Amino acid sequence: MTENLTRVEATPTGMRLTDWVAREEGFFASEGIDVHVNWAALHHQQAKVGTTADTDYEDIAQLRLGQFFSKSELTSACAWGGICMAGAGMGHIVRDVHGVSPCGIYVRPDSKIKEPKDLADVGIAVGLRAGSHFSALHHLEKHLPLDRINAVNHGGFGARLEALLSGEAEAASLLPPQNYMADQLGMRAVLKGEFTIAWWVTGEISDDKLQPYLKAIGRAEAALDADLERYLPLWKYSIPPEFEDRTWDFSRFGRGERFVNEAFSQDQFDEFLSQAHRWGLDNHMTERDFDKISYALS
Repeated sequence: MTENLTRVEATPTGMRLTDWVAREEGFFASEGIDVHVNWAALHHQQAKVGTTADTDYEDIAQLRLGQFFSKSELTSACAWGGICMAGAGMGHIVRDVHGVSPCGIYVRPDSKIKEPKDLADVGIAVGLRAGSHFSALHHLEKHLPLDRINAVNHGGFGARLEALLSGEAEAASLLPPQNYMADQLGMRAVLKGEFTIAWWVTGEISDDKLQPYLKAIGRAEAALDADLERYLPLWKYSIPPEFEDRTWDFSRFGRGERFVNEAFSQDQFDEFLSQAHRWGLDNHMTERDFDKISYALS
């Protein structure tokens, strides 16, 4: 059956159900594509990448993206990180669509930290220059001066939750499904919010691959709107390996990142770029022209 399908190499982030719904329901195949998931890269980004807050950006990028660029054509990232990495010569962000993901900063149930202002100078576990880092700065800036926000690199998705549970970190910035896992494990959210996701491609992608992929993801989003409960068990594909031996009640999980079939505007791009600059996280960009670091479907 796959002989007549166009092969697409993809690395889902694990933060959304749409990838898994599209696979389970055959939406990819019905759109004429055979999507190969880069499981190694997915598990790699969940791992403990780097150990200190001042780990060199190029090292982090190499660790996080090495497998992606050698085996994948598309993935996604937070809008800030996607723009910064595209501007540093690593792929292009897709102009035509975006996503919106929940996020939160969690502490243990017995923590003395009760509200966002209590996080001043507290080490917060993040993945350096990834969504958990950028989103923490974005939301905490409303409550604290930037120099009182102490983001500490603990690496991938599972690593941050593990650091919180073990006491290695006093607080952790968590994304789906780790936020739902934290809720189920009795951790307490000090702050919750949302942030924008950018789809992100390498130079190998083409419209005949990206167009049907995004159409299938859109169909999956509609399926989730129609019957979320039916698909919640598919979170099993996004559980970090170190937590797979636990029993999870997926019926208590949320839907994760939402797919939005609307384009980025120049104003949105400018806002994200301005924020990244204010935080000092745009320093490896060599190109800042939206047209040159983005990919638009024909």
